[in-house]
Amino acid sequence: MNRLYRLARPALFRLDPERAHALSIAALKRGLMPRVNTPVDNRLRTVVAGIAFPNPLGLAAGYDKNAEVPDAALRLGFGFVEVGTVTPQPQEGNPKPRIFRLEKAHAIINRLGFNNDGHAEAFERLEARIRKAGIVGVNIGANKDSKDRVADYVEGVNRFEAVASYLTINISSPNTPGLRAFQTGSDLDRLLKAVVAARDGYAALSGGPAKPLFLKLAPDLASEQIEEIVTAVRKRRIDGLIVSNTTLSRAGVVGEPHALEAGGLSGRPLMDRSTYVLAQFRQALGPKFPLIGVGGVEDARTALRKIEAGANLVQLYTGLVYGGPELPNRILKEMVRYLDRAGLDHIAELRGSRTDEILASPPPLD
Repeated sequence: MNRLYRLARPALFRLDPERAHALSIAALKRGLMPRVNTPVDNRLRTVVAGIAFPNPLGLAAGYDKNAEVPDAALRLGFGFVEVGTVTPQPQEGNPKPRIFRLEKAHAIINRLGFNNDGHAEAFERLEARIRKAGIVGVNIGANKDSKDRVADYVEGVNRFEAVASYLTINISSPNTPGLRAFQTGSDLDRLLKAVVAARDGYAALSGGPAKPLFLKLAPDLASEQIEEIVTAVRKRRIDGLIVSNTTLSRAGVVGEPHALEAGGLSGRPLMDRSTYVLAQFRQALGPKFPLIGVGGVEDARTALRKIEAGANLVQLYTGLVYGGPELPNRILKEMVRYLDRAGLDHIAELRGSRTDEILASPPPLD
């Protein structure tokens, strides 16, 4: 499959990025991607926030925005899939063009702006697969024109708790004006208080367990902002953090075609910055708090680096664009080989093993 993708990629990359993305969704819907022989190895099994993940590699939010193909994506080898970001009402997002490949840098800039079909359609699809195996999280956001964004997040929790393995509160997209203000101060505390109350209230009414609540953050955080977030997530007992979303920095792509386009940068150039911030959160929160590392993962080496920085789980998306559908299976096989060579009993033995080393070398912001 990897060889076929390498042959097909030049043709795909001649297409508009959104068109190419739509074709990949269509291929998964129609079962055109062959099921891979995913490694099953107890050394990769990871329990986070009470959920038993078969392996630590997940598909990040942004690929399957409308929960159209979570099961097909799981068949590529992912241990879990996160759909969304989903907002209460459908919205078109920002004007096109709004996705730009920076091929030499293995990066993407997007300013999509939470384009999605809204809660109702995503819920219907997730409800239809509720009895299927596989861990599927739901990433929820707020509408751009909402008069009460906290209420949008609460609505997302209430809507999807019954059909999600976990819920992610996305307050870190740079493409919805004002959204990142929720990452600090009283706005953050007010939001977290509201979504935790909604989650706990729903669980009490339904009689079922409360679903884990994760918070997705930006990599463009100062130390004092990290301290505020740490205080808030401890106070409100958030179950985990996803670090990180795209960056506004252009470090590593200066002079590249499209580098000056507005939007968030993802892919290879994000690796160092997102991993550094991940290590900062690991240091601040201690060894037991669940962290999901995302940003720049494109092979086993970068996935393992996230774990060494302190991640319990790892996600990717842009890496899939450049590496093809066989990438998750290839990463997992290489992880298993690494554990064999290193003589490790479990991948968790690597967690946080290089946090201090990573923190000793801060990457540039721009």
